Amino acid sequence: MLRSDWKNAKPNEVREAVRSGNWKGVTHGMARGHIHANMAIVQKIHAFDFLRFCLLNPKPCPLIEVLDAGNPNPRFCAKDADVRTDLSSYRIFSQGKLIEEVPSLQKHWKNDHVTFLMGCSLSFDQAMLEAGIPLRHLENENGRIGVYQSNIPCTAAGIFSGNMIVSMRPTKRKLLMQTIAVTSKYPIAHGAPIHIGNPQDIGIHDLANIHSGGYNRVQDDEIPVFWACGVTPQSIALSSGIDMITHTTGHMFMTDLTLKSAQILS
Repeated sequence: MLRSDWKNAKPNEVREAVRSGNWKGVTHGMARGHIHANMAIVQKIHAFDFLRFCLLNPKPCPLIEVLDAGNPNPRFCAKDADVRTDLSSYRIFSQGKLIEEVPSLQKHWKNDHVTFLMGCSLSFDQAMLEAGIPLRHLENENGRIGVYQSNIPCTAAGIFSGNMIVSMRPTKRKLLMQTIAVTSKYPIAHGAPIHIGNPQDIGIHDLANIHSGGYNRVQDDEIPVFWACGVTPQSIALSSGIDMITHTTGHMFMTDLTLKSAQILS
């Protein structure tokens, strides 16, 4: 099946497809109208500091749910799920270095692992489409959103510090205010943009030089618009020098939470 065939799928159907190995790719545009989640797993000894980091940095790390140590099953956002098997790709960091990407955590799971699930801006893609805002990364089967390392500092918490990762959507200038209005309704998915305009103002000197994802060229009638991104913990893992497990960029955890239920403004 193509990724576009999953756009109207239920989140549990996507999770089951991933768990069974029937879907191994990125999840952009799948189970539209539901909240997609970033994931970070740390050892219990670091969990309080990471919780503080998320609370101090709600733009890149908007918390959806924190699981008990050793528990891989969310109780609130996806009751039949297992975070060890329900993402299509995971990144394993050891002492601040990315050592491998794996399709399952069953061989890597430990009883002191604490899982953090955080909202993702891919969640509000459906709201943008319904508002008539085109999205380049959904226009073809292999489209990806561009993710970049910025110079925007995060607020430090214990051992966790570093700069924010951001995502970029080329946006029609005439639709800029509408884009801000739509995305501002969803703080659980990073909310309003963190920066609009010149990428160099936030330390990005070449939009073709992506951190991960895919490059989307900004056309003459467009402006680059940047959102805080839940890939930030991957950057923080590198700078903190600890062991951490995260989702692989673009391979999100599908929650049962609806976009409508997460909307805070009418």
